[in-house]
Amino acid sequence: MADSGNNEKPKKNRRRGNTLENWEVAIVKSMIARGAPFTNDQDILAYFTRPTRSVNHRLISEIRGQAKHKSVKPASDEDLDAFLTTWPDIDHETGLSVRGDELLIKAREAMIAAVQTFNSAGLTFRAELFIVTSIIAWTYLLHAWFKRQGIDYRYQGQKTKEGADKFWELTHCLKQGKCPAKGGVAKNLKFLVEIRHEIEHRSTSRIDDALGAKLQSCALNFNDLLKREFGAQYGLEKRLPIALQFVSFGAEQRSALKKAAGLPKNLEAAIDAFENGLSEELMKDPAYRMSYGFVPITAKNPGAADTAVQIVTPGSPEAGEIEKIILKEVNKTRYPPGKVVEKVQAAGFPKFKIHQHTQLWQKLDAKKDGKGNGCIGDYGNWVWFDRWIDEVIAHCGAEGDRYR
Repeated sequence: MADSGNNEKPKKNRRRGNTLENWEVAIVKSMIARGAPFTNDQDILAYFTRPTRSVNHRLISEIRGQAKHKSVKPASDEDLDAFLTTWPDIDHETGLSVRGDELLIKAREAMIAAVQTFNSAGLTFRAELFIVTSIIAWTYLLHAWFKRQGIDYRYQGQKTKEGADKFWELTHCLKQGKCPAKGGVAKNLKFLVEIRHEIEHRSTSRIDDALGAKLQSCALNFNDLLKREFGAQYGLEKRLPIALQFVSFGAEQRSALKKAAGLPKNLEAAIDAFENGLSEELMKDPAYRMSYGFVPITAKNPGAADTAVQIVTPGSPEAGEIEKIILKEVNKTRYPPGKVVEKVQAAGFPKFKIHQHTQLWQKLDAKKDGKGNGCIGDYGNWVWFDRWIDEVIAHCGAEGDRYR
C-alpha cells in the first residue's frame, strides 16, 4: 500500500466492554475507603486489568471523585478481604480471571469436553454429545464477545422462573448484525442447532460418520474465532493434540468402519430440508463442513519422517500427486439402488426390478470388502459404482429373455 504521507497512528477505538462491573466498583470504593495501601489510583487499577480487558486509568479517579457509579455501595470489609485473599483469581493454564473471564473459560472448557468426548474410544453416542456440548461452548463464546463489546445480551424484560436474567440462546446470538460468527460459520451452527432439535425429541441411532465433516468445521471455527477475537494464546491446540488412530484405512476396511444402517428418516429429512437451496459455494465452504483426504506418504526429508500429519502446499508437485490419488479413489459416480435399476432397465432389461437387484447382490456378496463395487455414502446408505452396473447388465444379458 502506498504511503499517504500521514505518519499519525490510527486511533484505536476502545471497546465499551472495557469497564468495571458493579461488584468491582464496590471493591474499588471499599479500597478507597480503607486508605493505605490503596492511596494511589494506579495501584488500585492494577487489581482490575488483565489481558482480555484494559480499563482506562481515569475510571478509578472518577469513582473516587463520585463522577461515576454514585449508586453503587462500597463492598464490606469482609468482601474486600475475601477479594484480596483470592487475588489473583486466575486460571493457571490461560491466565484468565476466573470470575471476570468466566464466560471465556467456560467456552473453552465446553469445546474441549466436546472434542474429547467425540474422540473417546468405545462411545456410540458421540456426535449427539458433541453437538449439545459444542452449542453450549459457542453460546458462552459469543456471550463473552458481546460482553467485551459492551452489548447487552439479555432478553429485556424477561426473567427465568427463579427471577434470574434470561440470556440470548445461540440462534438469537447469530441473528445479531454485529455477531462475529458469519457466513459458513453461522450456517454450520444453524445446521447443528437443527440437528440438536432432532436429538432432543427423537432417537437418532448412530450418526457420527454422516455428520463428521460438519462437526470438524464446528470445532475449527470455534478455535479460529477464539484466537482471532481474544488472542492466539487461548487456542485449543495444546490441549487437543492429534490423536493416534489404531486403524489402517485400507480400501477393504472402510465398510467395516461404518456399520450404521443409515440415518434415521427424521434426521435425513432435517438435513435435506436445511441444505435444500444452499449454494454450491456454501456447500464447499470449509467453514460449513470440513472433509479431508488422507494418503499414506513416505517422507523424503528424514527430519520429517516421524511427523504424523504434514501440510502440503497447494499447487506443489506433492499436492498434485495426492490429488490424483484422492480423485481416483473418491470421486467416482455413486448410484443408490433405484438408480442402478433405472440404468439397467434403460440398457434393455425393463423386467429387472429392485427386488431382483437385491437378490443378485446378496447372491454375489457384492458388498464384500475389497470387491470395489460400492461404498457407504454420505448419509450412511450403500451406493454403487459403475463397475457394479456393468456387472449387473452383463448378468441380465446372460439370462436371455428373462429381463427383456
